[in-house]
Amino acid sequence: MSRQGDELRDRIATNLVEAAAARRDGDWQRCWMLLEDAHVLSQPWAWPHIRVHAAMLRAGLHAHDAREVCGQVLRLVVGGPASMVGRYPTGNIGRARVPAMRPMPIRSELAELLERAGRRTR
Repeated sequence: MSRQGDELRDRIATNLVEAAAARRDGDWQRCWMLLEDAHVLSQPWAWPHIRVHAAMLRAGLHAHDAREVCGQVLRLVVGGPASMVGRYPTGNIGRARVPAMRPMPIRSELAELLERAGRRTR
């Protein structure tokens, strides 16, 4: 992976660690924000994308959110293969409360990270 790719991989990993800490602290707003950002950044790669959905599933389970749990199980099954073939909705935050194939705007900070790593943001 390139230096820019390393930056992106490190950001995804940091978000997952910080989201787990926020989940343990009961800071659900921060937890989901970090997971949503990690999802946007991870979509181009199958394994990181799957890891993010697994973290979202854990958060859904800890929050006792049946809708989120069901949505994440489905996304775990299709997310990795979709990333492998480049068929994912750019900018989608990965939550069960939004349609799985809806493209969404990407915050400028995240778009810059993706562009530095050579990934499309549109």
